[in-house]
Amino acid sequence: MNENPVTVARSHSLADLLRRSAARFPGKTALIDGDTSFTFAELDAAVSATAAALLDRGLTKGDRLAILSRNSWQFAVLTFACARAGVVFVPINFMLKANEVDFILEHSEATAVVADDGALLATLTEALALAGIEPILRGWIGPEGSSVPEGWESVSAWAGGVPREIDVVVGDDDPIRIMYTSGTESRPKGALSSSRSLITEYVSSIVDGGMTSDDVDLHTLPLYHCAQLDCFLGPDVYLGATSIVLPAPDPATVLRLIETHKVTKYFAPPTVWISLLRHPDFDRHDLSSLRKGYYGASAMPVEVLREIQSRLPNLRLWNFYGQTEMAPVATILPPEEQVEYAGSAGRAVLNVETRVVDDNDQPVPPGVIGEVVHRSPHATLGYYKDPEKTAAAFANGWFHSGDLGVMSEEGRLTIVDRKKDMIKTGGENVASREVEEAAYLHPDVAEVAVFGLPDPKWVEAVTAVVVLKPGATSTGEEIRSFLAGHLAGYKVPKAVFVASSLPKNPSGKILKRELRQDYTALAKQD
Repeated sequence: MNENPVTVARSHSLADLLRRSAARFPGKTALIDGDTSFTFAELDAAVSATAAALLDRGLTKGDRLAILSRNSWQFAVLTFACARAGVVFVPINFMLKANEVDFILEHSEATAVVADDGALLATLTEALALAGIEPILRGWIGPEGSSVPEGWESVSAWAGGVPREIDVVVGDDDPIRIMYTSGTESRPKGALSSSRSLITEYVSSIVDGGMTSDDVDLHTLPLYHCAQLDCFLGPDVYLGATSIVLPAPDPATVLRLIETHKVTKYFAPPTVWISLLRHPDFDRHDLSSLRKGYYGASAMPVEVLREIQSRLPNLRLWNFYGQTEMAPVATILPPEEQVEYAGSAGRAVLNVETRVVDDNDQPVPPGVIGEVVHRSPHATLGYYKDPEKTAAAFANGWFHSGDLGVMSEEGRLTIVDRKKDMIKTGGENVASREVEEAAYLHPDVAEVAVFGLPDPKWVEAVTAVVVLKPGATSTGEEIRSFLAGHLAGYKVPKAVFVASSLPKNPSGKILKRELRQDYTALAKQD
């Protein structure tokens, strides 16, 4: 090892967290996935064996490994194995279509890929062909005992190999993650994170989110998203808490596992909490172990807060607000303020400084709307291969969120709008421009505007209004079907309306505020 021994001794990378928890709690259950479970010592060994397999197959520090997978123990192992090997981990939204995955593979310059068996394997294979990429390593996650597809290797076999000390030193601010965010652009941006970004965010989540080592946490939201991965799984490993992973937030399964495993802690967007409350088995399960609940992506309706308090009297709730570029948490609303300050995103967390500023980046007084900006070691290192967007996002030494908010005298933040057109639907971000560009591929579309409308299930429903070219006869449903062939399902508008024109201001800008007002009632009828 040629590194400075002081640097090695002071190492504090993502992979170091697991090794330290394994030393403190070797026999404690760290991870449960169905019938498979790992103690912290076993999980650390699986991570070291997997990191060794990556390096033995030709990956080196700084290479990118892209993964298209639902939640699994293998996903968790790869998260920490890549960090231990210095390989940059690139989680991909498993709802994307092959042409969307293709862009991320090309942009990230992935040299290794991992995919779930079945449809996701087919999607990734198609995306590799579209991108013209021949990775040096292909990992497969599939059922135990199943045949590994030709040309692929079993991630389970990597994890079951012989662990060894990994002779790679990963610096605090070496890139170890690229998280792709739709932002407000037509193409996703790759936000780079380092161990310093993630660990300082873990500390903020732990301290302001009331997390402890005796937590039993159920992870059902996708680990490809930094909310589940870095507000919850990462902190759990850091603390030595127990994590249970599920591939999806199926309400019946969630309720059953809370009772079976005496789950104490659970995160989900309001839509999922509502689905639990409405499930016929809710009152048939013993949910008394559940003490800590978390939500994000949108405000929790007050009537739902009151119902949760009534039906789960032992549960305390936290609201997490942030964005991918903040790793992701920036502010938290604590349990004691949930009802009195419903709708608020809370105060800046321990390691974040948050302001609301005008167009000149000057702080505005409390009660005045402005853009939300942050300073924090949580913040992204920048956008991969995009210095111009990085410079714009960090203008004047603050990270610009693109959200519009109001700060109270007491420092509580309330988000009132988005500076750019972002739709938050079912816990996912959808860039309106991306949907609009897909609509313009349709030969009958002359103009289109995409926006979000309030929806009781999705919080916001993606909605489109199109103007057809002269002589065109396509219906809204036909255009919607066309978009379903070009976009991930959650990006496809719930309704497409055909109009004779779009409202515009004198400079020609489409007035989406007017469209939201005009189409809210129509969308409900539709």
